[in-house]
Amino acid sequence: MPRKALLVLFVVPLLVSFGACVQTMLLPVPVDPEAKPVSYVEEVQPILDRRCVVCHSCYNAPCQLKLSSYEGLDRGGSKLPVYNSTRLKPQAPTRLFFDAASTAEWREKGFHSVTASRTEGTANDSVLIQFLDAKRRQPNVKGEYHSEDVALTCAADTRELGRFLDRHPDQGMPFGLPPLSDPEYDVIASWLAHGAPGPTPAEQKQLTSPSPEAAPEIVKWERFLNLADAKHAMTARYLYEHYFLAHLRFADVEKLEYYELVRSTTPPGRPISVIATVRPYDAVPGNATVYYRFRKLHATPVYKTHMIVELDDERLERFQQLFIEPEWLEKPHREVLDDRAGANPFLIFEQIPPSSRYRFLLDHSEYIIRTFIRGPVCKGQVALNVIHDHFWLFFLDPEADQTVQHPDFLIEQANHLRLPNEQGSEERVLRTFSDRYRERYMAFYKAKVGLYEKEAPEGFALDAIWKGRRPTDSPLLTVYRHFDSASVHRGALGDLPRTLWVIDYPQLERIYYALVAGFDVFGNLSHQVNVRRYMDYLRVEGELNFLQFMPEPRRLPMIQSWYIGDKAIDNVDPDEVRSSRPSRVPFETDDPKREFVRRVVGDHLPLEMGIQFDPINFTWDGEEKVMPMSFKTHEDVLSGFRALTKPGTGFIEHVTLSDVNVILTRVRDYEGQDRLVTIVINRWHDNVNSMFREADTLDHTKDTIDFLPGSVGAYPNYFFDVEAVDLPDFFDMLENFDGSPVYRAKIDRYGIDRSDPRFWGAFDWFQAQFDAQDPVAAGLYDLNRYYPVAHGPEAD
Repeated sequence: MPRKALLVLFVVPLLVSFGACVQTMLLPVPVDPEAKPVSYVEEVQPILDRRCVVCHSCYNAPCQLKLSSYEGLDRGGSKLPVYNSTRLKPQAPTRLFFDAASTAEWREKGFHSVTASRTEGTANDSVLIQFLDAKRRQPNVKGEYHSEDVALTCAADTRELGRFLDRHPDQGMPFGLPPLSDPEYDVIASWLAHGAPGPTPAEQKQLTSPSPEAAPEIVKWERFLNLADAKHAMTARYLYEHYFLAHLRFADVEKLEYYELVRSTTPPGRPISVIATVRPYDAVPGNATVYYRFRKLHATPVYKTHMIVELDDERLERFQQLFIEPEWLEKPHREVLDDRAGANPFLIFEQIPPSSRYRFLLDHSEYIIRTFIRGPVCKGQVALNVIHDHFWLFFLDPEADQTVQHPDFLIEQANHLRLPNEQGSEERVLRTFSDRYRERYMAFYKAKVGLYEKEAPEGFALDAIWKGRRPTDSPLLTVYRHFDSASVHRGALGDLPRTLWVIDYPQLERIYYALVAGFDVFGNLSHQVNVRRYMDYLRVEGELNFLQFMPEPRRLPMIQSWYIGDKAIDNVDPDEVRSSRPSRVPFETDDPKREFVRRVVGDHLPLEMGIQFDPINFTWDGEEKVMPMSFKTHEDVLSGFRALTKPGTGFIEHVTLSDVNVILTRVRDYEGQDRLVTIVINRWHDNVNSMFREADTLDHTKDTIDFLPGSVGAYPNYFFDVEAVDLPDFFDMLENFDGSPVYRAKIDRYGIDRSDPRFWGAFDWFQAQFDAQDPVAAGLYDLNRYYPVAHGPEAD
């Protein structure tokens, strides 16, 4: 072979290979070694909170990189996603603060550092600084950015990151958003240059130790929860299994600090040694003695997981009244912790009177529903397409709930009340669509109907609706589904929904154990699908409970109107829906659903509850909503918002086709101050009875829009910024948007594109307003689902 040919054959590929290596090699980023050391707690974490935690904080954090605490930052990232809808085998859990106790243990689980640098002094080559520097070198944001896309890199080192940035130079951090400001970048760079130190020992102690005011509260509550007798032990177990996701706050402690209830192998007074089981009812390794302990939460609260329960002496006394003072159905005894049996609370806790259990759940009605709506089960559209976009929840009064009044019934039905979670996280794939639990559910439901026909044949009157015990109770809840997230709110928000639920004790307990206590976010496909399918049955049960308050002839047509195109409902036996029990609610109009809610809210619920109809979005009988000709008064503006609540406008269709469902809106200089209003889009579904083909059930002409004062939702999809003097023009856009260049220009004028240099300032304002609106319950927004399309700097 000629020498020239040999050169071509061997040298050229070598040069190409070398060129590729050079191309992907990221040079260390220059840093100032003389820069003063910075405090992680006082300077670094606040920047991370405002610019990084808003995407990196929960199970859906890209690369499992959770930046809401130093422990999460030090743990680093992983290539394994938590949410995987095709996983055939369960994944080992990787819960921060639970499943590993040291950096070395996280490295053994496949996590890589994002702060380690191979260079020192004048340069740093950590993954974190390379990502931040990439954004500074390519700050323009244009195109589509889906931060939850599994195709994004979880680079373990700068070589992998270099290859990724070669292909995607515009995907530095913050991802798809404007870069950090120079002062923010300098703080992070200086901190990395000094070795990325964490909190000092004194700061760490302050972060993790209870305040002097909280310490005696912890002593008091841990004493109650760890008393040795069987009655207290089973009460503590029941409380723990319902509180394990709660952020607990001692109401009498002025400082805002939160705790979680954990199981520990060590008793009160000693350092906590967490028992890290997948579920709160799982067996304890080695049958170790279980102690219930309060562990301080020191990660920055994020709203999507910040679910508050307040503890005080009144609540402790309530637990005494509910659980300790009453006579139990059996002699109190401890039940063995068992992964399978523990999934059935009707079996494990059968000795505790169901009246006590149900009243506990009603005392916590908003929290219990919120754990389902905002808990790990509800990530993404597939998990949430089991519910409508907007509905109201009522609760059956314990005195009217025959399953509570006849405890033997629940014991007899314990086998039919078994949940798919009893199979653990690795249900066999061949059983993914098994009807075993549907058949058990149907057997229970028919038995329940028989119980009511025997014990309460006269039917429900209005007083069968629980009206609360204290002014702070939540006897009526509004649920909004925001396509791939959801939120829960006390009271009657929005217009009259299509569907309403009335929840009884066995339904509420099963919702919690199926979708919260028994759900494993790391479980396999079959586990997650079967839990999703079971929720279908629970939803229908709540709707059927509501129908028992409606006139008998209206029941079947009403439920068929909720399940348009669903053959299972079209072919249902009318007797299963109608029931032989009449309604004892006397109706005077031809709109019994509207009349029912008007009577409940207007007459039945005590005035001190403060629950009223939505003053903007609720439509009264005969009300005409007309856009004012001018906007000179506050009432004119409210009338303008009311006029916009009609369905099917061009604006609604435009934003729903863009998957925008929650829009935070700033109205500047309105009556001397800036106001926050949330625009919520409610998508119409013909039915929500199928996991698949959701798009086939949508009808954009029937979508509706609500305008709600303050902040709604954990995942804002878009920001609007409007001067009060421009409200007429803004209302014109909302009412008459037709997709023309004129109206698209108005959206560009008022909207905050993710490439807009104003973006971070807008975010900071909305976050500050939310924090001020509810200092206890507020947490950081999540920006992972902000409208993904960036038009680039030329659009600004």
